[in-house]
Amino acid sequence: MSVRRVMGTETEYAVSVRQDPHANPVQSSFDVIAHAGDEETRHIRWDYRQEDPVHDMRGMTMPRAAARPDMLTDEPQRNITNTFAANGGRMYVDHAHPEYSAPETRDPFEAVAYDFAGDLLMRQAAQSASTERHQFEVFRNNADGKGAAWGSHENYLLRRDVDFDVVTALMLVHFATRQIYTGSGRVGLGERGERAGYQLSQRADYFHMKVGLQTTFDRPIVNTRDESHAPDEMRRLHVIVGDANRLEVPDVLKLGTTSMLLWVAEQASALDYDLTDELRSLSLLDSVAAMHTVSHDLTFDEPLALANGGSSTAWQLQVSLRGLVYEVASMVYGTDSLGEPVWPDSQTRSVMAMWQQALIDVAEVRHADDDTRMTMTAQASRLEWLLKWQLLEKLRRKITTTSAPGVANGWNDPRLKVIDLKWAALDPADSIFTKLEPRTERVVSAADIARATTEPPEDTRAWLRAKLVAQFGDEVAAASWSRLTVRDPRAADEGEAVEFYGNAGHMAATDRHLFSLDISDPLAFTKAHCETELNSAEHAIDLLKSLAINAER
Repeated sequence: MSVRRVMGTETEYAVSVRQDPHANPVQSSFDVIAHAGDEETRHIRWDYRQEDPVHDMRGMTMPRAAARPDMLTDEPQRNITNTFAANGGRMYVDHAHPEYSAPETRDPFEAVAYDFAGDLLMRQAAQSASTERHQFEVFRNNADGKGAAWGSHENYLLRRDVDFDVVTALMLVHFATRQIYTGSGRVGLGERGERAGYQLSQRADYFHMKVGLQTTFDRPIVNTRDESHAPDEMRRLHVIVGDANRLEVPDVLKLGTTSMLLWVAEQASALDYDLTDELRSLSLLDSVAAMHTVSHDLTFDEPLALANGGSSTAWQLQVSLRGLVYEVASMVYGTDSLGEPVWPDSQTRSVMAMWQQALIDVAEVRHADDDTRMTMTAQASRLEWLLKWQLLEKLRRKITTTSAPGVANGWNDPRLKVIDLKWAALDPADSIFTKLEPRTERVVSAADIARATTEPPEDTRAWLRAKLVAQFGDEVAAASWSRLTVRDPRAADEGEAVEFYGNAGHMAATDRHLFSLDISDPLAFTKAHCETELNSAEHAIDLLKSLAINAER
């Protein structure tokens, strides 16, 4: 394996009503998502039966009675909150936010195309839901500066036989420090922006634990929710620390560097390579404190205490993590005449080169004063927090020359917070980022992103999910990441069966008209596997039964 693995993203969006600043965000979210689908597929339910949000990777299961209600995400909702996107993804209401879950992909570049496709889909839904009296706006950001935060999540499949303690140790140092090149920038310090200033990451201040099962309170850096949506030999690492980036380069790096470090853990296990000493030298004394420190430190010089009694910086730790990838890759793939590992594919080679460039960019910024940083256009085309900072710093300087003393260097000026918000606006007419986008480095084309709104990935099960819903939508009863359920339209009507696609404790009576296909294997129901059967099937049930027979052979 390499950087290529099954991965995907989830993005929660902020929503507002232009004419009503006090509009209920929950109702607004329902209004937007209700306009995300079409009439032919609105009846399809999300099948929650394979989900178990209280099962923990550390080998325990929290009693449902002890869990906070917002943890029980498998409790089905009767309201229409789920829409199946044409690309195989999912659009739904998550608490007080419209959310888009991208379809399963095989590499970070494809994942980014489908990630940003969600912006187009959500903007279209908001436009469709808007009326003359209620014009909905959606924003790709993570915090309101008043104590509330929402997620931009990543998901990675990895082998279950890899020691989870090793994965945890790697991810704690990586997630605390990768924000130096993946951060999207934020005005305000602290959860409520109670201190004036600017920081690298929108999310960093909202994390208070190293490891934990929950995602909406006392947020952990490493989440242990064990829902693989995959065969038993695989686990899904659910990552909740990331920013909702507008730039493509940090979005690719967020996914690509994390995937490479998971590869290191997998390879170390296969090679019987002991990572203990390496991890001992990299482990942070207090990962939570380090995460806050890194985000607040625009000098990049703040020392981070290590568990072994030493200290390091975020940049140095990222250099060490990249070096660890090189060390293991050299053992696995060998090296060329220049000492470079012989990377197995172009995606891996590109990610490693981009990681190196990111560290060079940060080093150059680190050694520059503010005036020089204002002129660093090449670095700003790849570092989102820097590009946003340049815009805000220009205004801040203007404010401080015209204001009385005591304005906290201008960072507490509400006009800066407005710009921060407009950076995240998806409406091109209102988005500051849209105007600056030509200055940014692209790694996926606009055409690829547009295509990703309607066409599913061809090399994962998302292809079958999308095509089934598109061709036989009226026959599909329920779907999920790992299961498809359809009705037999030829069966005699024997009365309405009770359908309740909830957790295992709420199983419904069996409907003899229904047939379910287990698609847990994300690579077993691709276009290559399913297209012939799809084209020849008269009904959805014929297709799924044929695929089930083929899977058993």
